[in-house]
Amino acid sequence: MKQTIALIGFGEAGSTFARAAGWAGAVRAFDIRADRAELAAQLGVPFFNSAAEALSGATLVLSLVTADAALAVARDHAALLAPGALWCDMNSVAPDTKRAAATFIEAAGGRYVDVAVLAPVNPARMNVPLLLAGAAAEDAAQALPGAGFADIRVVGDEIGRASAIKMIRSVMVKGIEALTAEMMLAATRAGVAQEVLASLDASERRDNWFTRAAYNIERMATHGARRAAEMEESAKTLSALGVDPLMTAGTVRRQREQAGHTIPTPTNPQGTAE
Repeated sequence: MKQTIALIGFGEAGSTFARAAGWAGAVRAFDIRADRAELAAQLGVPFFNSAAEALSGATLVLSLVTADAALAVARDHAALLAPGALWCDMNSVAPDTKRAAATFIEAAGGRYVDVAVLAPVNPARMNVPLLLAGAAAEDAAQALPGAGFADIRVVGDEIGRASAIKMIRSVMVKGIEALTAEMMLAATRAGVAQEVLASLDASERRDNWFTRAAYNIERMATHGARRAAEMEESAKTLSALGVDPLMTAGTVRRQREQAGHTIPTPTNPQGTAE
């Protein structure tokens, strides 16, 4: 790697990338948790006691902190950046948070890049899909492969676009997890888990998401009121089993509000088949 790379945050993501890409001696790291210096040493990554030392002369910075710290880190470290340094904000935060962080970085002479990490870093490691957005996204797309990243796509020059894709996608991904937990808590307590899962397997649709989204929206527009009433009974079922119907109650409201209203859904640019 010809560029000088700094990692702000050396938790799961930073250490995973360092191990997978063989960053020993090639990057420098800083983390507010001093106990992570031991792991950095094991991986051959120089660990600095201050962000200023880690960022000194760095041309590419990967911000890999917790979501609640992403904005403050950009604000507090912006003045420490070398002129023109690329600040790749890889944290999972809202588009408005990314835009706010960008104002600090750019005001200090840095180049801010909105980076969305679309999969867990383990087991994907350096093949984890990265979406890039912002005026400096193309420059980052040229720089990141030098650090070992292999799956990079620029999605626009508007900061927040990459994170919008990530955050809105997470509504489904994390929502399915939460719905699964709510369903399984109730199914287990009712003693019908095997039958419920078998029934879901039998009715599972194999369509791509372009087709599935259009179908689901049409069903709600046409039958939302009736389905809301049914889901109210589902909520009662869960409550009787001692399971708080958090997700189900939201489904009741969304089904009822969507009744009679459609949402435009795009067509699959690659056709209808998966």
